[in-house]
Amino acid sequence: MRLAILAISILLGTAAWSQNTNGRKGKEVVYNELDTVEYQLLEVNRILIVGNKTTLDRIIQRELSLKPGDTISNKNISQVLLRDKNKIYNLRLFNTVEIRPILLSLNKVDLLIEVTERWYTFPVPIFELSDRNFNEWWQTYDHDLGRVNYGLRLYQYNFRGRNETLRFTGQFGFSRRFDIAYSIPNLDRNQKQGLSFLFSYAQPKNLSYFTQDHKLLFLKSRNVLRTNSLVAINYSYRKSFYETHNVGLEYRYSVIADTIALLNPNYYGNGETKQQYEAISYSFNSDHRDVMAYPLNGHQSNIFLKKIGLGFSSEVDQFEVNLTHARYLDLKNGYYFSNFSSAYLSTPQSQPYSLYNAIGYRRQFLRGYEIFLIEGSRFIMNKSTLKKRIFTRGWHFTNMPHEQFSYFPLSIYIKGYVDVGYVENFSRYQELLINNSLSNRFLIGAGGGIDVVTFYDMVLRFEYSFTREGKHGFFFNIKKEF
Repeated sequence: MRLAILAISILLGTAAWSQNTNGRKGKEVVYNELDTVEYQLLEVNRILIVGNKTTLDRIIQRELSLKPGDTISNKNISQVLLRDKNKIYNLRLFNTVEIRPILLSLNKVDLLIEVTERWYTFPVPIFELSDRNFNEWWQTYDHDLGRVNYGLRLYQYNFRGRNETLRFTGQFGFSRRFDIAYSIPNLDRNQKQGLSFLFSYAQPKNLSYFTQDHKLLFLKSRNVLRTNSLVAINYSYRKSFYETHNVGLEYRYSVIADTIALLNPNYYGNGETKQQYEAISYSFNSDHRDVMAYPLNGHQSNIFLKKIGLGFSSEVDQFEVNLTHARYLDLKNGYYFSNFSSAYLSTPQSQPYSLYNAIGYRRQFLRGYEIFLIEGSRFIMNKSTLKKRIFTRGWHFTNMPHEQFSYFPLSIYIKGYVDVGYVENFSRYQELLINNSLSNRFLIGAGGGIDVVTFYDMVLRFEYSFTREGKHGFFFNIKKEF
């Protein structure tokens, strides 16, 4: 009788799990039925994986907490398998992931993992804005189509079935660019070490050369205004499921046109037209989010350090520190709260314009201030969002010619938010009495909006924001808020 109850309980729990959409739980799934059964140790017999036509088994097995021969109590198995399911989905190789325990006897189970693979080869036509975001292009530059880049970007995800990524970029238009990038996240047998390589060559004929009233000034020319070459290599070490260390080395060489140096002698400093430097960086990422594409529960912390100028051929000297922390809370009944904090420091403060940092770069924006660039050597920011899920569903289309596009998930959230930040202005700007209306003061942006989350991790954000300075407007973004 006890064996029958345990089997029914696991099957009921599995049936509830199968209702999940987009690799995400619709609600916190716990095998409550197992609580009616006394404490029982279960031994994992086999791990069976189906649906991975391209992906190697070991790529999936790397994310599992349980191995054949391990034991786990019937009270804990649901939570462990739920975490493992999210880890597999966070590889971003699959549209759907399911893990089902199959009872073989009173104390022995098989684990059945079913995945639906994504499409891995994407020749993506480039038709994108050269500006920092859609709102800057629409509002500041009057949606000028002349500021659009075009070309082709070829992605080969899951190369060789090992979660490797190969990328080629050929871009023309507002900014000409050629990139080759190759990422190998699982270099060794234990899949803890990885390497990535990047070569980039860019020749823009339109270039931002200065900031005025917290907005970039551009020069457009028939001739190349800057030639930039970059070679970079990154080593990663992922000791556990959730923590990753990265060490990067790069070499950059840039040349600007004389016109740029005349318009802004501090672009490379002292009217120079050339700049070269080596840099080393280190980052530590602790990622405990449920689903990376659009987290609703968990937390993430990141430490980033970078030293520009290693004493070889470098002509600049800069040290950067950026600390970030994000927290996501499931408040139940479809309500969710998220908070993101960031602190940035750069020293020494006196730098060429090309190395200025700010709120508005590196995807660190205050909502309501998207069209502004608030530069400084130090800044802090905090972003908070309260949201309510009003719709979620997934559709399977059996008549699709390719299985990779047969599943269409859709979730919709309404939200309200408050962002605050503070940027310490550069002393150079203070002396020139420019770009100081939004610096050295607390910035506040608040508003509401709608998030649409759909297939292949696409997030569409529609927001209306108000700022402390009395500005307000509609903003649209194609990415998660943080």
